[in-house]
Amino acid sequence: MIVAIDGPAGAGKSTVARALAERLGFRYLDTGAMYRALTWLAMRRGLDLGGGEALAELARTEPVTFDKEGRVWIAGTDVTSSIRDTRIDRMVPVVARHTPVREVMRERQRLLGNEGDVVIEGRDIGTVVAPGAEVKVYLVANRNERAKRRMADRPGIGADALATDLRARDEKDAERMQPAEDAQKIDTTDLRVEDVVERIEQLVRARSAA
Repeated sequence: MIVAIDGPAGAGKSTVARALAERLGFRYLDTGAMYRALTWLAMRRGLDLGGGEALAELARTEPVTFDKEGRVWIAGTDVTSSIRDTRIDRMVPVVARHTPVREVMRERQRLLGNEGDVVIEGRDIGTVVAPGAEVKVYLVANRNERAKRRMADRPGIGADALATDLRARDEKDAERMQPAEDAQKIDTTDLRVEDVVERIEQLVRARSAA
């Protein structure tokens, strides 16, 4: 079974998806981490981040992998911590905007998703990467709450900078940030992580029973 979780930055996708996967005994696939890993490798090798074709070729020849503990690997290196650096925060949108890069990464995500029970989170999972996912969820939250969550995740970045970044990301994501028609929308603004996980688990159980 594939559980697709989409939504804007700060809606709680990563936290919820990771907790849900652990509860269900599913694999957890963080598609955002894949773009971060590619950005890290491209920067390390001194590639031009404006060159979409070269970046796509790098993504093709050095595919991102995840181990059983959920650590992120690329080019034989565990980059789980490295990809959360503020430099990666700034540059990953530049890499992810290239159509050739997204095509290669989506194909990789489909291959990983087809390996078995998995929770996949991102921005276009239910609509593009895994439109046939058995359970689709679209998480939302008001911007103030999303900004607070981002600040908790990135304590080294100022509130004003984070708010600006969030607005910029929302604008960039506007075209592809549409929930699938059959997605269940959940507003996480006033919900605990456990409450959101419980709701999605119920959807999964119901789908499994059906």
